[in-house]
Amino acid sequence: MSEKMMPRVGIGCWIFNPYGRVLMGKRLSEHGYGTWAVPGGHLEIGENPNHAAMRELLEETGIKVPQEDFVLFAITNDLFQNEQNILVNHYITLHYVAYDISDIPKVMEPDKCEKWMWHSMYNLPSRLFLPTKNALEHLQQSR
Repeated sequence: MSEKMMPRVGIGCWIFNPYGRVLMGKRLSEHGYGTWAVPGGHLEIGENPNHAAMRELLEETGIKVPQEDFVLFAITNDLFQNEQNILVNHYITLHYVAYDISDIPKVMEPDKCEKWMWHSMYNLPSRLFLPTKNALEHLQQSR
């Protein structure tokens, strides 16, 4: 099996403000272009997954969340297919959640994210990134 077809480990950071709104960004990268996603990225070789969540959140939004405030709540199996239903990517995504975050997010990687917005869980954007969409079921069950 080629390295391209090996599953990768993704990280999702579900950040809720004091009003219960979740932070999402509109993706600009080719992988999921135009969809809305929570901050996140990839687990690096030898990295602790909890530290990866803190790193990715800081790199993408400038928001710092203490390690003890991030809790793993879901693991999703994300199979990305093209228009011909051919598997093009496979991720196992670890989703972390933190509540009552009042920091203001900044677009730290303008080549990857158009903007950050706080969204009500009852009025989410229609085009969600696959791992974000797959984690919603887990998150709604845990709240």
